[in-house]
Amino acid sequence: MKTIGLLSDTHGSLHPKVFEFFGGCDEIWHAGDIGNPGTSDRLAEFKPLRAVFGNIDGTELRTIHPRIQLFNCEDVKVLMTHIGGYPGKYEPEIRAMIIKEKPGIFISGHSHILKVIYDKKNNLLHMNPGAAGNSGLHRVITFLRFIIDGKDIRDLEIFEAERSSRHIDY
Repeated sequence: MKTIGLLSDTHGSLHPKVFEFFGGCDEIWHAGDIGNPGTSDRLAEFKPLRAVFGNIDGTELRTIHPRIQLFNCEDVKVLMTHIGGYPGKYEPEIRAMIIKEKPGIFISGHSHILKVIYDKKNNLLHMNPGAAGNSGLHRVITFLRFIIDGKDIRDLEIFEAERSSRHIDY
């Protein structure tokens, strides 16, 4: 059993409650637009980090983190990228990977909109944790915590807070 903390679109800053909310997590997954290496480093110092780079991330982050991650957590195959779409509107490359790899979870970021959608056609759970940083059009900070126990994905919790200047910039 693993408890996962999932966030995206930090754009170089972290809400101070990230560390409290992810305190009991085994791993943190970041779905891109990290913003700078300091943000990545701070998360990786706190918990094991799996991340992908996003469209705003520079060369240094692109050498640390891949564009796409495909891995297993417990008995669930996970596909994660920053720009990938969502059920019914997947990016063509991602649609092909979903068909070929058959992940149980597909994670993307980029939209700054929290979405958790079960895709019946592809038998997967799509998760977009929204935006955890202070940059962008979103008005609410969101990130997720959930458990993967064997093949079971459960106990999804959402952190939600108004945007503020309380973020810590890295």
